[in-house]
Amino acid sequence: MRRTALFLLLTGLLANGQELLWENSYDQPVDFKCPAGKSISYIKSQHSNTQEDRIWEFGCKDTFSSASDCFLSPYANDFDQPLNFECPPHHIITGMSSYHDNRKEDRRWQFHCCRNNGHCTASCEWTTYVNWFDEAFHWTVPNQNYLVGAQSYHSNRQEDRRWMYKYCAKVQC
Repeated sequence: MRRTALFLLLTGLLANGQELLWENSYDQPVDFKCPAGKSISYIKSQHSNTQEDRIWEFGCKDTFSSASDCFLSPYANDFDQPLNFECPPHHIITGMSSYHDNRKEDRRWQFHCCRNNGHCTASCEWTTYVNWFDEAFHWTVPNQNYLVGAQSYHSNRQEDRRWMYKYCAKVQC
């Protein structure tokens, strides 16, 4: 009896702990920024047809010995409109922010971009779409590459977005 109770308690704690990895709750803002010297290493998202929104999780990886010239972009999209964002040349995405509108069932996005003097980006590529509407996804920036851009479009029928990402190698300038 004690083992069963302990097992159920631990299972419940682990399940609750997993939910804490999400950066937001449905319909709530996202404001994620990697610690200084790091950039986005992966993006994970899950859609809810009930809420018609996504929750988001991000990871970070070592990128800069010291970052200079960092900024938060203006909004990259309007509700229900395509998003086509790239950091300025030689900048890397270090965070993402958004807010959700229940009437539009969409989000507006901003991006944190940083660069380090002496480093440039090269050999850039776009992914294909990393998700279908209403599906969860987990995309990892390829090894030795860094996230620099994002594109998405919104479907009013699905009340969701499909995403693709741009990544580059980092080289000495």
